[in-house]
Amino acid sequence: MKFIFDNWMLIAIAMASGSLLLWPVLQGAAMAGLDPAGAVQLINREKGVVIDVCEPGEFAAGHVGGARNIPLGELESKLAGAVKNKALPVILVCQSGARSGRAVAIAKKLGYEQAQSLGGGLASWRAANLPVEKG
Repeated sequence: MKFIFDNWMLIAIAMASGSLLLWPVLQGAAMAGLDPAGAVQLINREKGVVIDVCEPGEFAAGHVGGARNIPLGELESKLAGAVKNKALPVILVCQSGARSGRAVAIAKKLGYEQAQSLGGGLASWRAANLPVEKG
């Protein structure tokens, strides 16, 4: 106990540096998902289907080329009609990657085992200088 009281500042510095070392790992887990290059490969090589789970207004402002819009709230009822072949890769996209992460869980529950989220969402797609359609 005396050691802790005598060296509280060293202990605080050790804990702070440990948490700073863990920060990138935790941030990487939050940004988990498919990177834009991987998404392009799935689209081109395995006929991956892109589903944008944003609201219609967000979708009209900009989306991945060829994406189909199914808002997250309607995904469970409309995904089967949009993607009939459950063996195809399904790439779920939103603005930041948060909603598409939830959409993956819904898609997998419906039997789409190859459903993946675009990590970082449309923002990472734009950062990779990939084409965005409007309208």
